[in-house]
Amino acid sequence: MSEVKGTKNGKKIVIAVAVLAAAAVILGVIYANFKPKPATGAKELTIEVVDDAGRSTVYTVQTDAEYLRQALEETEGLTVEGTESEYGLMVETVNGVTADYETDGAYWAFFVDGSYCEYGIDTQPVSDGQAYQIVYTAAE
Repeated sequence: MSEVKGTKNGKKIVIAVAVLAAAAVILGVIYANFKPKPATGAKELTIEVVDDAGRSTVYTVQTDAEYLRQALEETEGLTVEGTESEYGLMVETVNGVTADYETDGAYWAFFVDGSYCEYGIDTQPVSDGQAYQIVYTAAE
């Protein structure tokens, strides 16, 4: 009789291990399907560039940047170049179009939500949902 009892206990252990293994597999599949997705950036910004011919190009960027310059640098397809100064980057060229203030009074104006940026791009804070414009502006 003890042999029968030992066989029953052995079967119970095998069944318990099989149930635990099945539960682990099911939980693993559930986790794989519902695990948190990696974030591409906590903030979503819209950046519109209006060039010297009045053509508009709009970019959307997902970023964790604190300031506009870093967000611009992370924006795929957007290039911003200029001269470093004690105030940060003085933007002269955007997407290959140069504004030369010395020659014709042209410059790149930066706007946030329709208003002139109050700071240079190195110190202009960015917030989720904001819309920025970079507009080629010529002297009148």
